[in-house]
Amino acid sequence: MKTQVVIIGAGPAGTLLSLLLKRNGIESVVIERQSKAYVLGRIRAGVLESTSVEILKAAGVGGRIDSRGQAHDHVEIAWRGEDVLSIGFGRLTGKNMVAYGQTLIQEDLYEAASNENIGIVFEAADVEIHDPDSGAPFVTYKADGQAGRVDADFVAGCDGQHGVSRATIPSSVKREYENAYPFGWLGILSETPPLPGLVYANHERGFALCSQRNPMLSRYYVQCPVDDSVDDWSDDRFWSELTTRLPRSVADNIVTGPSIEKSIAPLRSYVIEPMQHGALFLAGDAAHIVPPTGAKGLNLAISDVHYLAKAMTQHFAGDTAPLENYSATALRRVWSSVRFSWWLTTLLHRFPDQSDFEQRAREEDLNYLTQSEAAQTAFAEQYVGLDL
Repeated sequence: MKTQVVIIGAGPAGTLLSLLLKRNGIESVVIERQSKAYVLGRIRAGVLESTSVEILKAAGVGGRIDSRGQAHDHVEIAWRGEDVLSIGFGRLTGKNMVAYGQTLIQEDLYEAASNENIGIVFEAADVEIHDPDSGAPFVTYKADGQAGRVDADFVAGCDGQHGVSRATIPSSVKREYENAYPFGWLGILSETPPLPGLVYANHERGFALCSQRNPMLSRYYVQCPVDDSVDDWSDDRFWSELTTRLPRSVADNIVTGPSIEKSIAPLRSYVIEPMQHGALFLAGDAAHIVPPTGAKGLNLAISDVHYLAKAMTQHFAGDTAPLENYSATALRRVWSSVRFSWWLTTLLHRFPDQSDFEQRAREEDLNYLTQSEAAQTAFAEQYVGLDL
């Protein structure tokens, strides 16, 4: 096959990129190593910045977000099992967040891609990127027992942290920044009504988070040892631990029920520089990973794709500068979100080797947030995301 852009990865980043390019008259082929059912079954992020909603709507996939998304205009932070601070980012910034699960986003994207006749090759094995710095890149793969090859002007690597795209960039031209956290998040989904807003908790037993997906689907997390297994955590143990870490005024409002999904995720921060090499451009988790504390992972992937689609469109129209500067443009927003996610994770979690001094310093940070509207505004501006 011959196309203008070959996209590796049919998750939210890759599928959204194909739609934005199509809307600008640019053809693409998408190659995905997993099955369609596998991609749709992944439980991921569910809180969107307003800029992410705008980009999705620009791609023609905003209808269900308007009808099913749950807007919220504040976040609550609890500590010491008693203090609760409410930060109204709607009031402080004029922007709201929207709870809308990634699974629903992926369904919307696949439906739109089908309507636009965008080709997606699922269950592609042995994917390889060839000659990204030659001016004539191509991608090979195997699917349905047959070898395939796609020649293109550009390759977009949207295949996540374990994909082939990141590894294709030579070590001599890339620099990788990484921070692994000494704990994980145990998360569950339950078909129960969620709390009206997000609640974060810093407790002596560890971090906790109350989130939402829709009016009858809740998402809850507790910090746990990274080597724990979900088999160590019965539903009863989880609910008991969650409510223990929350102030009584919050815990009393939680509706418990059987979990329908349960998983443990390690936390890490990661950035690769640059996010491009020759005709290869990285977007989303292929280029950066953030702990989910700040709800930035999916939103960063969407903003990457926005920048990349715009730059590619300008390139094919004759202006090559934006695509040449894609990495520098995207990394400004990436590092802002990575720093905020790292800071919020450090603020709210209990580290195995932390001292009493470090914990009191964290509590003073929380006290300062309580007392200073300027600090709350700075928090809110970073939480809702920088302007594009």
